Amino acid sequence: MLKAFYVRDKDEHPPRIHNLPRLAEKTALALNDEQKQFLIDINDFNLEARYPDQRYSFYKLCTKEFTEEYFRKIKGTYTWLLSQIKQ
Repeated sequence: MLKAFYVRDKDEHPPRIHNLPRLAEKTALALNDEQKQFLIDINDFNLEARYPDQRYSFYKLCTKEFTEEYFRKIKGTYTWLLSQIKQ
């Protein structure tokens, strides 16, 4: 959704990056501190899952409650970004 917003905002191809906070900074999105921190948090999920020595510690964090909470937050962020694109 951030890349879609980037395209709508800049009318050009988005950069070939997967760093969510950095990508958001390249747009005109007005993110509050909580939203910025959330992008940092979920961006870290991707990095931690890539390295074999850190996978197990990340796996232990992913309880049912943890997963449901982050899924709910990610879904809310998706919905908010979609509303920003439609403006």
